[in-house]
Amino acid sequence: MVRDALNMAMDEEMARDDRVYLLGEEVAQYDGAYKVSRGLWKKYGDRRVIDTPITEMGFAGIAVGSAMAGLRPICEFMTFNFSMQAIDHVINSAAKTLYMSAGRVNVPIVFRGPNGAASGVAAQHSQCYAAWYGHCPGLKVLSPFSSEDAKGLLKAAIRDDDPVVFLENELVYGTPFEMSDEALSDEFVIPIGKAKVEREGKHVTLVSHSKSVELCLEAARELEGQGVECEVINLRSIRPMDEETIIKSVMKTHHLITVEGGWPQFGVGAEVCAKVFESAAFNYLDAPIVRVTGADVPMPYAKSLEQRALPQGFNIIESVKRTLNLSPAAAAYRS
Repeated sequence: MVRDALNMAMDEEMARDDRVYLLGEEVAQYDGAYKVSRGLWKKYGDRRVIDTPITEMGFAGIAVGSAMAGLRPICEFMTFNFSMQAIDHVINSAAKTLYMSAGRVNVPIVFRGPNGAASGVAAQHSQCYAAWYGHCPGLKVLSPFSSEDAKGLLKAAIRDDDPVVFLENELVYGTPFEMSDEALSDEFVIPIGKAKVEREGKHVTLVSHSKSVELCLEAARELEGQGVECEVINLRSIRPMDEETIIKSVMKTHHLITVEGGWPQFGVGAEVCAKVFESAAFNYLDAPIVRVTGADVPMPYAKSLEQRALPQGFNIIESVKRTLNLSPAAAAYRS
């Protein structure tokens, strides 16, 4: 499961480097609000796994200061919505220090926790921060989908000398994924800034990150039965973004759809569009790019409205058919 992969990554890196430590609300004795840190306090003790008061501004500041002093903290936010309480430290203290110190002071810190919509937690607990933090130079921003993503990227983030925002998803913590023998090894690391082609295709490119990748794969499987082959790209890294993989795919398929759970305006999909527009891939497009996003409203609490505010599989399928100029009842697509 994804939570176990994250736990494994932290355990291996804490064993590898005694400068690595974890702090946050309920991460120690309670084993984490989502049990991601299960067993780490018993193994590493109070000095390496630290329960904090409910003050994100306070413990994020402590974490950033300790990173400047040579430690490598993992700062857990119970949800990234609470990172708003600490955003001054994330942006002004962590992201800008290397530049403002003329390269003399590194801030090797990981800010991690669940991001985006969960289920029934309403407007103040459902925002996706990929675009918020992806906007800021000085940060690296990662958004894993699978267990291998979670483990390999978190290990890379902990080893990185720059501040990393690591955006998990509560709804996939308990999702089981197969992991290769390579991924189970202590030295498995996924390079930051490299997307993954989850599924090869030739008719349309679907670019997504986090839980929305699952929606894209489900839509691709359904469309395959109708003769449409979708190429599904799992971004994994929001900043830096793997432009090369996106552009190569668009030049092959000639069609692009972006899918994300966040708001549309200034979103991750908008940035993907801009990168394609500004590249050689623009001349290969045979139809306008389509963005499938969350609704441009605060998240409703009611379950029926919540589902309407988030992208669903049928939204992707309809967008693909519209992009390829297929009617819902069209026969199998032929390139």
